[in-house]
Amino acid sequence: MTEIRFYHLVRTGLERALPSLLERTLKRGWRAVVVTGSAERTEALNNLLWTYDDRGFLPHGSAADGHAERQPIWLTETDEAPNGADVLFLTDGAETANAEAFELVCLLFDGNDEEAVAEARRRWKSYREAGHVLAYWQQDNAGRWTEAQRT
Repeated sequence: MTEIRFYHLVRTGLERALPSLLERTLKRGWRAVVVTGSAERTEALNNLLWTYDDRGFLPHGSAADGHAERQPIWLTETDEAPNGADVLFLTDGAETANAEAFELVCLLFDGNDEEAVAEARRRWKSYREAGHVLAYWQQDNAGRWTEAQRT
């Protein structure tokens, strides 16, 4: 079964956490798709990945750029993976009907938003009942990720 990781964002927001997780994904030789909650968020992340680090950028694209098959990171507001992604990142409450199509699914949620936390708990239960391997990751005081639970 697919491993599902829950990333509880408390110390940093999505805009700061996502690029480092995507960097790790590419270092492993994997391709990624990031599903957002809206076209506006997709465009904002598209712009962010060009400018988040003065030393470089993450190669990526979206429907606005085209050529999905060439993009190691694909940004979208649709439940799709036209770049043959190994890893799926779900943001802004986005969902997938195809978790088993990926080696890894990462659900990032805002720990300061009670509704987002409640929704993450609901999904944890649903994914557990479906038989997926689950891992819960939280940020320490310095913003580094620590695996706090695995089932």
